[in-house]
Amino acid sequence: MSSALELFALKGLPMVSAGDDLAALIIAALDGRELRRGDIVVVAQKIVSKAEGRTVDLATVTPSAAAESLAAAVGKDPRLVEVILSESTRVVRSRPNLIIVQHRLGFVMANAGVDQSNVAPADGVHRVLLLPRDPDASAEALRAKLEQRYGVSVGVIISDSFGRAWRRGTCGIAIGAAGLPSLIDLRGQPDLFGRTLEVSIIGFADEIAAAASLLQGQAAEAQPVVLVRGLDWSAPIAPAAELVRPLEEDLFR
Repeated sequence: MSSALELFALKGLPMVSAGDDLAALIIAALDGRELRRGDIVVVAQKIVSKAEGRTVDLATVTPSAAAESLAAAVGKDPRLVEVILSESTRVVRSRPNLIIVQHRLGFVMANAGVDQSNVAPADGVHRVLLLPRDPDASAEALRAKLEQRYGVSVGVIISDSFGRAWRRGTCGIAIGAAGLPSLIDLRGQPDLFGRTLEVSIIGFADEIAAAASLLQGQAAEAQPVVLVRGLDWSAPIAPAAELVRPLEEDLFR
């Protein structure tokens, strides 16, 4: 177990556009700082989605009857609701100005992660931003490029801000991960007094994402990449998809 942890928000990252090489931008923002073995680079989902061109021009969207009906109930643009539904497998709950869905990747989240904040309409086009198609694959691609450049094993987390069912306020979580265990299963290990742990599983990647979110911010901070240094682990590497609770274990869906 580590006894100290350092977090560094990388400065000077430009506004990211479709097709940009995120690894090259991160390397430039490191400004000569070398990555070390075990470092974890936490990257905000928004810039990953931008680099991957995951935008939709709402002017090109034709709402379905289902989208029109739900939009009327929640008070949202039917075109936006259509995009939300297209990214979802089902609607879990809804109320005015909020739609909770099960995303196609398994996440239960607000509005399927479809975002309008910090998506600059430089050309006057009203675009919305979707989650990456495969956040774990996005994290792995970044990890491979960073390891090739620095010659050490590192981890990468793609983070996003989620609300929580029983608590107010959003919190950073991992939606993609590579090079580290997203979960650390402590079941079967003894506690401080020798009692065998029976249910303890740590959301390791989520805890790292939450720490990084304190520096990334969620408004105009412009610090979407955070270097986390000082962690150690011995658990098997596992992607962020492992964090999604299987339906058979879910008491609330």
